[in-house]
Amino acid sequence: MRYFLSIDYGGTTTKAILFDDKGKEIAISSFPTLKIEDRPGFREIDLEALWHAIGASIKDVIITSDIDSSAIAAVIPIGHGKGLYLLDKQQTIFCHGILSTDERANDLAKTFEAKLDELWPMTQQHVVGVQAPVLLRWLKEHDRASYEQIGWVLSAKDFIRFQLTGKVNQEYGDASGNHWIHFQTGTYDPAILSFFGIEEMAQALPELVDCADMVGGVSKEAANLTGLTEGTLVLGGLFDIDACAIGSGVLDDQTFSLISGTWNINTYPSKQAASQASGHMNSYFPNRDYLIEASSPTSAGNLDAILTMLMAEEIRTIKEQGRESIYDTLETFLENTDATYNDLIFLPFLYGSNVSSDAKACFFGLSTRTTKSHLLRAVYEGIAFAHKQHIDQLILAKGSAPKVIRMTGGATHSKAWVQLFADVLQLPIETVSGSELGGLGGALLAKAALDSLSLDEAVADMVRVKETYYPNQEQGKYYQQKYDLYQQLVTVMGPAWQSLAALSTLSQEG
Repeated sequence: MRYFLSIDYGGTTTKAILFDDKGKEIAISSFPTLKIEDRPGFREIDLEALWHAIGASIKDVIITSDIDSSAIAAVIPIGHGKGLYLLDKQQTIFCHGILSTDERANDLAKTFEAKLDELWPMTQQHVVGVQAPVLLRWLKEHDRASYEQIGWVLSAKDFIRFQLTGKVNQEYGDASGNHWIHFQTGTYDPAILSFFGIEEMAQALPELVDCADMVGGVSKEAANLTGLTEGTLVLGGLFDIDACAIGSGVLDDQTFSLISGTWNINTYPSKQAASQASGHMNSYFPNRDYLIEASSPTSAGNLDAILTMLMAEEIRTIKEQGRESIYDTLETFLENTDATYNDLIFLPFLYGSNVSSDAKACFFGLSTRTTKSHLLRAVYEGIAFAHKQHIDQLILAKGSAPKVIRMTGGATHSKAWVQLFADVLQLPIETVSGSELGGLGGALLAKAALDSLSLDEAVADMVRVKETYYPNQEQGKYYQQKYDLYQQLVTVMGPAWQSLAALSTLSQEG
């Protein structure tokens, strides 16, 4: 039997997942992605600790599955997009990685976005504060010592591939979603570096590779840490939004991919790039179509944070009693409530927003009768509303609705929440067999590469629809009223958020 190992590094959880040749999950080992937040708006990760935790997870998967590591045909790194992962000129770690929820460069991003007409013809990307060139410019202005140490600039999964193989490369998909690639030439372009004022980084951009390229083999050092067999093939790997789309069988524009994880990511493959006016992002899809993306850090990560704030005592009690997890309790709650349960609105902007860089999370409609249950239901709904905003934008740009949405990410572990999404969006939603669709996308890519298959052939062999959730029209009417209020709030709150940002600046200076 042949196996594939996907390493899926996300902003909330990191996993090592073993699949067999038919896409069946054999074993998984995961750990929380431990953020470092020692300053407001700064979200980083200790890269040495991350790599050792990944190594332990890989070793755990091999032991748990009881297979010989030589049966693993390929390792596929998968990682969150954007952010910044740096090595010095000796290819060693010298600073923390910067996660995709970081906010330090948001104001700087605004200045670049104001000049987008100069940039768009090259990169076909809008500018956000967590894209690598923006973060590099921030370092140049605020941490010159670190900036001058930079030898190589990588994405999240490029860092993992480097640790596995010792080879420094950047993969096209991530690079194209991070303002590194000129879309007309498919190469780096000095004019892009000049736009961001980081011309010095030209020597720090590594050779580009395709996602399915067999970049190298597992090094002796990595084999010792992970338990993998030295020389095991390592592929270029996947930008996580590509991995989730492929793993859920989304290969054309008749189906949208909805990822509800740390980020709220909604995509579809297209032969045509999205226009600048649409507000959407373009990146290379593995078959070199465009992947059209509408996204923001407004998804399930907000639920995790709110649970920590509101339910710490309940979570501790459940653990002490050895009972079901808090999510099982919440699933029962969702199943027994509906859109009429409350009239609260939650804006899921704890890590950023899809309306303004100044926007912050809030509850609207609190009263003396409000309970934790009301608040939690509003959080589930608010996250679905944030996805609806992006889905509606994609539909408007495409000119028609998809036939179905394939949903992946942490939210799919809750059937009641997936039904809530279907009711809010008023579109059928399908989930796919298996709990780790990003990882499956990696396994599918490896099979296609090793067996010379098309992605369509590999999808037909490895992807199976598990369940279909059809929208309830009556629930949809209630949700539409709530969503209209949600939209009113994000429209009128702009001046207040600007004032709050000014107040926050004064507080930090004081």
